[in-house]
Amino acid sequence: MDWGAFRITMNLKQTINKAALCSARRLWSSLFLFSLFIVPTAMTAHNSTSVPKSQSVSKVDITRIEPENWFVGMKDPTLQLMVYGKGIKFSDVSTDYQNVRIDSLVRLDSPNYLLVYLNLKDAKPGEMTLSFKGKDGKVIKRKYQLLARSMASADHKGFDNSDVLYMLMPDRFANGNPKNDVVKGMQDQLCDRNEPSLRHGGDLEGIRQHLDYFTRLGVTALWFTPVLENDRPADNGKNSTYHGYATTDYYKVDPRFGTNDEYKKLIAECHQKGLKVVMDMIFNHCGDYHTWNRDMPSKDWFNYPNYGLQTSYKLTPVLDPYASKVDMRETVDGWFVASMPDLNQRNPHVIKYLIQNSMWWIETVGIDGIRMDTYPYADRKAMAEWMKALDAEYPNFNTVGEIWVTEPAYTAAWQKDSKLSDINSHLKTVMDFSFFDKLTLAKNEETDDWWKGLNRIYNSLCYDYLYTNPSSVMAFIENHDTDRFLGNGKDTTALKQAYALLLTMNRIPQLYYGTEVLMNGTKEITDGNVRKDFPGGFPGDKVDKFTREGRTTAENAMFDWTSRILHWRQNNEVISKGKQTQFIPWHGVYVLARQLDGKTVLTILNGKKADNKVEVARYAEVIGRHTTATDITTGKTIDLTKDIPLGHRQTMILSF
Repeated sequence: MDWGAFRITMNLKQTINKAALCSARRLWSSLFLFSLFIVPTAMTAHNSTSVPKSQSVSKVDITRIEPENWFVGMKDPTLQLMVYGKGIKFSDVSTDYQNVRIDSLVRLDSPNYLLVYLNLKDAKPGEMTLSFKGKDGKVIKRKYQLLARSMASADHKGFDNSDVLYMLMPDRFANGNPKNDVVKGMQDQLCDRNEPSLRHGGDLEGIRQHLDYFTRLGVTALWFTPVLENDRPADNGKNSTYHGYATTDYYKVDPRFGTNDEYKKLIAECHQKGLKVVMDMIFNHCGDYHTWNRDMPSKDWFNYPNYGLQTSYKLTPVLDPYASKVDMRETVDGWFVASMPDLNQRNPHVIKYLIQNSMWWIETVGIDGIRMDTYPYADRKAMAEWMKALDAEYPNFNTVGEIWVTEPAYTAAWQKDSKLSDINSHLKTVMDFSFFDKLTLAKNEETDDWWKGLNRIYNSLCYDYLYTNPSSVMAFIENHDTDRFLGNGKDTTALKQAYALLLTMNRIPQLYYGTEVLMNGTKEITDGNVRKDFPGGFPGDKVDKFTREGRTTAENAMFDWTSRILHWRQNNEVISKGKQTQFIPWHGVYVLARQLDGKTVLTILNGKKADNKVEVARYAEVIGRHTTATDITTGKTIDLTKDIPLGHRQTMILSF
């Protein structure tokens, strides 16, 4: 989620209690209980196949049909078409396409929407004609394409812990086509790199032009923040939705990023280079300039229309066994910010639309995974329904949910098949905010004999028994909503320890763009300081950090160090499949082992700001009879028959 948008919107025409906002900021370090409380909501959409006699319209029009096409051979043969246009609600619909039947028409509150539910069982690819007959007897015909699928459901392979995800913001990474920086007719006509919260002009073509950079670095998957259209004006001419979290069209790439075809071609080229692509989606809310908010389909399409309730940002009630109704309502039904209307996933037509949309992007452009924003803010049962449908159609696909809570017990309850929850989320991957939180504290502390420093990491990972599948938990040290790990400095000592852990422990690791070349920044003034443009990605840049020549000696050293580990990690089954053993930090030294088929990897971190040593005898159970090892970080041979000297906050990754 874009927490910068949260802070900006709070300053614009809102009356929100400041104490509540302070509580929201303290949410992430709170302790959490877990269970379930769900608030039921009655559905009000009218479902009928006959035209109401009391309503009429002088002229009928069709502006759009969503989705614009669909695919035959899906396991669920039901297709929802959202037809939008003046007076379309009062039309009857027919088609003579073989093996396609109209199961029902849903006439919503607005006269300008009609939901057509089709059954495509045994239908073949081709072009069908849909006929819409108004009360006046006039008929509007529209062609609709039913497409063959490019691959079988099981062939859609998701990301897993053998991958390393590289997260980037398209607007801030590289500008490959300056002609689309400003698009005529769009609400926002501003593009100014001197303003941290306006659009800067990055796009999909800029990403495409730098695919070799990712392969040189050694990552295997790319996660872009949302690429869908965000067609709304910049607030006060200063704050835009460059981040992508205020969707105005769920079926269209933002023209300032490119086109749907360019997105599809980019993904195909990524695949050719061995890179997967993860798509960022938002089901909790849309943007306030979405047609739904300007012409609401039904009075229950949104929770509290017209910004009737602000979320508390407190996620605890969703699992709290003692949660009050008011707390639950404020968490799940409140708007994230005034510019992001809260969708009512309890409405079956809303969740059907969203389920179809995710499948359409999988089928149309071939994404390899989904990152779902603000996961617990949406209705829990409806999201479980989505994940169950996705898993049934694509058993080898993967989705990660953003669950920003720092206690493992809370996060674990959201993972698929968790015994901690009475509702199965069917969500395979959750984000490890506990690791992020503990590491953020540990990096500036001396490791003592009990709680501080690297003990925090040990004391987080020791709760992995709560997860049904720890290897399908995504870990990270920073992202677009946090301070960068380096803060406002450039000291790589703690960064190397963080990366060593992240890339060797039993997790799916996620990196944030630019840290490998020492990009830094904090959020104290603006989120833009942690979302700076990648140097060299934009016309007029004086330096190009994509090249060795454009990087400083220190930047090349960090890039090379990171790249060495990333390439070593690729296809390394000791890391992706090996048993994990961790040792309580001893005299300031933290050791984590991975073992498989006689092979061992030891990650060794000196948590002291002074010279130290690894007392080898203590780790005999994982070293065995081995006498030497190779330090992956340096290539040097290490003697395992005697204590290993360690320098100030030194990091080692030993392989033997």
